[in-house]
Amino acid sequence: MSDGVSYPYQRSITLRWKDNDVYGHVNNVEYYSFFDTAINEFLVEEAELDIHTGPVIGVCAESHCTFKAPAAFPGEVTVGLGVEQLGRSSVRYRLLLTPREQPDVLAEGYFVHVFVDRRTRQPTPIPEKLRSALESLL
Repeated sequence: MSDGVSYPYQRSITLRWKDNDVYGHVNNVEYYSFFDTAINEFLVEEAELDIHTGPVIGVCAESHCTFKAPAAFPGEVTVGLGVEQLGRSSVRYRLLLTPREQPDVLAEGYFVHVFVDRRTRQPTPIPEKLRSALESLL
């Protein structure tokens, strides 16, 4: 939780040696990867999104990260995930990155998925099962 905002889904990620850059901390691009991993793990495991053959896929329309503090290998981080806005074919997630089991904030961000038809890549309504899972994060 940050400033009373809820992040109902939590995903721990073990930092890897390769995540560090020449400055001795986790490179900022990895923070985006942590966000993407948590979102897609939720979609696959909790919402049962079939990323390989399903008729609907999510594409990133926008993402943002505000860096607050560095992380470094070795260690673990936790990504908190919630939903800010749920539309007909899109969702805006809110994300929080913290050191595992610590209140310090490493980064905050958001990520917008637009769900599209796999074949045509045209926006499509969010399927009911997926919508229900996303609603649990509101």
